[in-house]
Amino acid sequence: MALTVPPPRSPLADDRDGHGDHAQWYERELDWATTGTAPVRLLTGLRFDVLELPAVAGHAALRRVGRTGPVALTGQTMGLLVAPGSADELPGLLDWLEWGGVALTLTAVGTGGRIIAPAPPGWAAGSPGAAVWLRPPELRHEGEAELPALAGLGSRGGDAPDLVRLVDAMATECHRARLMRAGTGWPATGCAADQSTAQPLAFS
Repeated sequence: MALTVPPPRSPLADDRDGHGDHAQWYERELDWATTGTAPVRLLTGLRFDVLELPAVAGHAALRRVGRTGPVALTGQTMGLLVAPGSADELPGLLDWLEWGGVALTLTAVGTGGRIIAPAPPGWAAGSPGAAVWLRPPELRHEGEAELPALAGLGSRGGDAPDLVRLVDAMATECHRARLMRAGTGWPATGCAADQSTAQPLAFS
């Protein structure tokens, strides 16, 4: 009698596309909490918050500020990781920097939020537009990098990334991009290029 061989079982979605491995990598290598599969998401408000803005403004802001924490890109949205608690500080910080009355495409994801997890550094990025790291996080054994923070939120000063300057640059570039879309012809260097009129950054 002929033997009937059953067809192979279909792999689970997280095994087939590697998302399950992504979650394990983040939890093992960075001690970051994750949730879900296809795609895996990183929980914010625990180890970090995220500031999000359009990618075109984000690239311009990165050129202005230099050193930052990890930076992710998902489609046309850029996310900069900052110290936990920074999301709650963003509205007041924007007010202090005199951006409070300006419509900006700058948002924060903090406690209770989540972002799509980029493929771990060195892994295949997946389909076009999938989340990727532009500036990947450092592994725990390499020494955890300090995230941009205000005094009292974990910043030790010195060579640490500066949340005030980071937010000011991001707001400036968001506003510049909006004006450029409106056809005002604002110079590509942005309004903050005139340092004589820039507000001193002495937030406390």
